[in-house]
Amino acid sequence: MTSLTTLDNNWSKPELLAPAGDLEKLRMAVLYGADAVYLGGKGLSLRAGAGNFSLEEMAEGVAFAHARGVRVYVAVNIFAHNRDLEIIPGYLRQLKELGVDGLIVSDPGVIALAQATVPDLPLHLSTQANTINWASARFWADQGIKRIILGRELTLDEIRTIRDKVDIENISAELEIFVHGAMCLSYSGRCYLSRYFNRRDANEGDCSQPCRWRYVLMEEKRPGHYLPVEQDERGTYLLSSKDLCLLPYLPEIVASGIDSLKIEGRMKSVHYVATVVRAYRQALDAFWADPAGYVLDPNLLAELDKVSHREYTSAFYMDEDKARQEADRTISLDKGYVRSYDFVGLVLDYEPATGVIRVEQRDPFRVGDTLEIIGPKSPPFLHKVEAMWNEAGEMIQVARHPQEKVTFQISQPVEPWSLVRRPKHYS
Repeated sequence: MTSLTTLDNNWSKPELLAPAGDLEKLRMAVLYGADAVYLGGKGLSLRAGAGNFSLEEMAEGVAFAHARGVRVYVAVNIFAHNRDLEIIPGYLRQLKELGVDGLIVSDPGVIALAQATVPDLPLHLSTQANTINWASARFWADQGIKRIILGRELTLDEIRTIRDKVDIENISAELEIFVHGAMCLSYSGRCYLSRYFNRRDANEGDCSQPCRWRYVLMEEKRPGHYLPVEQDERGTYLLSSKDLCLLPYLPEIVASGIDSLKIEGRMKSVHYVATVVRAYRQALDAFWADPAGYVLDPNLLAELDKVSHREYTSAFYMDEDKARQEADRTISLDKGYVRSYDFVGLVLDYEPATGVIRVEQRDPFRVGDTLEIIGPKSPPFLHKVEAMWNEAGEMIQVARHPQEKVTFQISQPVEPWSLVRRPKHYS
């Protein structure tokens, strides 16, 4: 077990950085324990499929986060074409006026424009810049980059070496790594499959995820004769990676001197953001409070299994021998996503005098369903719905309309913004 005595006294508790694909997800990430969130505007970031933020929504999100002591970083990490360069300076000035805390960038041209346009706004180098060695890290630190988001292809030993080499000779930069979420099979996320197949460029934020498609092998002189290379009857996923999960290795990661622990998922659900942030928040706080006596709560691992995910892997982060073994197991050959719970609603408010909660429906549920409710601070508990009313006060059997507001009595107090989910084994 890693002990606090192994931690450098100059290091502070790592930041927990969460995805915010839209304003609601930002609020959930903040309320469920993130120290910082990252998001994108309507253009110039690498997640065009996320809801993303208008400038008005961004202003609201920044105000909400800052009021709770949470930082906001904005991704401007596309690989820019000439046409993009005309709008970037004005956009960067707008972000500065909104009070964002940093920019996530990858293109050297965009970096130069940012340093000329908003020189006092911290720059974070995106994982798309492929930083996987200490010389590259020192180069970027010397260029004025405040934080380097390391590539996912590194082992923990390599990360330690980069940390040591980037903290000498008056050259220093914060280091950030991904600890949870989907992984791209292509090197540090650079991929041209999507553009090749349907003109949607992953490097401009518009990936159609062709790596998730099923493929077959065909001999060129036998068109239409498909040779299976699959492990089950549903097809093969040779290009599709498992999901990253480093929660069991949190002590080793913290001891390496990492400054920020990043959760992937700007395109993921509210349920995913809240659940994953909550698990890592509780584990990180528990370890920091008592490193020598820390033992990972198995309930937190169980929570991570409740969100929609692919089979988990630690990928490359452990020692080299294990990393090779894990790399061999990184490709997902299973049936796809694991979904053991359905996210069915969000608690809007609770009336202590009557024990009634008001829930905004997110997926149909009915009287007789056993639901699990979990809040930002409160543990999960099960409750069977005995009766339910709509906004007109009429008794109903099913909450079937998207985002309709329903009320029912609950067996114990709950927090606003609590998640309501239905275990599949109770459905």
